[in-house]
Amino acid sequence: MKLALDPYMFRTTPLLELPAVVADMGYHYIELSPREDFIPFFLHPRVDTARLTSFRRALSANDVEISSVLPLFRWSGPDEDERQAAVRYWKRAIEVTAELGCTVMNSEFNGRPESSSLSEAQFWRSMEELLPVFEKHGVELRLEPHPDDFIEDGKRAIDLIRGINSPLVSFLYCAPHTFYQGGDIRGIMEYAGELLTHLHVADSFDYRASSGLRYILNPPGTTARIHQHLDIGQGEVNWTEFFSTLETMNFDGIMTVCVFAWEERARESSVFMREEIERRTSTWRHLS
Repeated sequence: MKLALDPYMFRTTPLLELPAVVADMGYHYIELSPREDFIPFFLHPRVDTARLTSFRRALSANDVEISSVLPLFRWSGPDEDERQAAVRYWKRAIEVTAELGCTVMNSEFNGRPESSSLSEAQFWRSMEELLPVFEKHGVELRLEPHPDDFIEDGKRAIDLIRGINSPLVSFLYCAPHTFYQGGDIRGIMEYAGELLTHLHVADSFDYRASSGLRYILNPPGTTARIHQHLDIGQGEVNWTEFFSTLETMNFDGIMTVCVFAWEERARESSVFMREEIERRTSTWRHLS
């Protein structure tokens, strides 16, 4: 199993210094999420071959690898011009990933829940263009349902991924989205079966609690989604069920720490999460 860090809380750290920072916290893998100087949110990648070469040297010097690259593009949005632009951005991002020597990318569906059928149609249109590019470069894609996307439910997302019918495309279970996915950790993981290849690990509160009044949002009736990316133990995700299910399933994929809530104590949070996950997985016989 690869235990990786999403270094979003360290996004102002210069790119070439990032591997040393991550290594100092005890990680050997990075899940490279959006950065302004690499692949920004919803925009074309900013990195060139020379920069990639320098970054690879910095990674090697610190014994750190890129486990996965996480771009976010509006490839399923209802606006066709924006979708076409997102497909262009995806193509370059796949090339960048391959140039890094990485074979895994993960992302969200990035459509709109109020236009779910149109967003799904746009998603399939984009996949028809992009799947051959993933195949050409030998890069896998792991997809996750996300709050405020055209698919939020875990089992529905798994069904859609099955419909892609490609050995390169699989499912990412994001723990802080547990309560939007349906709240059934074991059921969703077991339903995914061998399609479960990737995890995001952070805690969150159950927004459905207190008769839906755990959080008071204004104006009344707003469709805004709210969730957190906290340290393990600070929210209400059932971590006993989470880790025991993974052990039963012999999970041996990528597990990414993705806490975003504590930039003022980013290092302490990242070290705590690594140590806590190592403690909870140290008895897994299939990894011994």
